[in-house]
Amino acid sequence: MKRVLLFIVTNLAVMLVLGIAASLLGVNRFLTSNGLNLGMLLGFAALMGFGGAIISLLMSKPMAKWSTGAQIINNSADPTHRWIVGTVERFAQKSGIGMPEVAIYDGAPNAFATGAFKNSALVAVSTGLLQSMSRDEVEAVIGHEVAHVANGDMVTLTLIQGVMNTFVVFLSRVIGYFVDKVILRNERDGVGIGYYVTTIVLDIVLGVLASIVVAWFSRQREYRADAGAAALMGRKQPMINALARLGGLEPGALPQSVANMGISSKPSGLMALFSSHPPIEDRIRALQQAQ
Repeated sequence: MKRVLLFIVTNLAVMLVLGIAASLLGVNRFLTSNGLNLGMLLGFAALMGFGGAIISLLMSKPMAKWSTGAQIINNSADPTHRWIVGTVERFAQKSGIGMPEVAIYDGAPNAFATGAFKNSALVAVSTGLLQSMSRDEVEAVIGHEVAHVANGDMVTLTLIQGVMNTFVVFLSRVIGYFVDKVILRNERDGVGIGYYVTTIVLDIVLGVLASIVVAWFSRQREYRADAGAAALMGRKQPMINALARLGGLEPGALPQSVANMGISSKPSGLMALFSSHPPIEDRIRALQQAQ
């Protein structure tokens, strides 16, 4: 539940900050002083929509290390660390990607992958995961994270988030202009309070709807990463076993920047619409039915 709320709040905060910054810098007034320039507005919306998403992606790896306290173990002499690094290296070679940085962090069972580029990603597992699972199951989880990297899921979700943010910025301002000029009949030059209030409200409402769309895409990527882990291991039972074990554990919370690339989450009811992961039972069923 915490991760779901963070997901929603973060996206809303980004939209609101960008909207307020645009107002303070006078961009909104510039776009609407002589009527709404739709072409210019679309360019402005794309810049705002993709700007924040791309900056977040580029900062994802250092932010993940800082926020989880992850320790890089690529050169560690510890036998367990060498096994984890060797597993990541084997799967990376099979996937045709560069060797990721490998890290361990203290926390409840979970793992994640992040990074802006396939050949310089980060794969991290928690101490709780290592303590809760057999080696086969941990390898399956690592395969799942490497599959995320190989599939380019971090970039894909960033682009989807950017597109959705662009639509939010564009539509909220077009509708705000309509409300101000047509419904409230503001005949003065420029826009009035109706435009600003409508824009802020729609940034929130449309931002929530956009989060639902992005979460749906994220859930589809999870099925593909599960299948990718099974392919990397040459059998699907370890991934099925890992998912079944995760179903009985409380997954550790992850920072917002890497929550989509974690191994599981457990929201229910209406909040499941905002979940980055499908229900464990659905993922197991999909793997069992896969050819």
